[in-house]
Amino acid sequence: MRNLLILFLTLFGLLGCSASVEDHRGTAPAIDIFEYFAGEVTAWGMLQDYRGKQTRRFEAQIIGTVSGNTLTLDEVFVFDDGERQTRVWTIIRNADGSYSGTAGDVIGSATGKVAGNVLHWQYQLEVALDDSTIVLTMDDWLYRQDERHMFNRTSMRKLGVEVGELTLFFQKQ
Repeated sequence: MRNLLILFLTLFGLLGCSASVEDHRGTAPAIDIFEYFAGEVTAWGMLQDYRGKQTRRFEAQIIGTVSGNTLTLDEVFVFDDGERQTRVWTIIRNADGSYSGTAGDVIGSATGKVAGNVLHWQYQLEVALDDSTIVLTMDDWLYRQDERHMFNRTSMRKLGVEVGELTLFFQKQ
């Protein structure tokens, strides 16, 4: 019984240590994804497995179009093995300042909150794996560095267990 109590307290303590987007309130430069992604953005990054081993690298070209409270991102990814993927995001700025978004391989709707120079973006992504697909829970943290640069760290989870990480760098043209 004592060991069970220690395990519970340890897990409870770890859960209490998670980062909050509000921790970044007041940091600069303030992130405005509509302003940043309007026009052309180049990106590059890598995927790592749960052990930290790099499994893929890629480059991406992103074209952003803003119309009212809607941002459309047309993304084309080219991976180091030659594979090409496209994704078109439709992102809505909600009245309360939060964001919601959809894309063809996103299950339901993504949600995002902003504070200071950070956007915390969460969604479920359907990913091709061999001859089937799996659904990963994506936990994105985007950080505005300056007027032209932003970076992103994403935890990818399956059934609550981290199976990989995505690191991505953006440069506004």
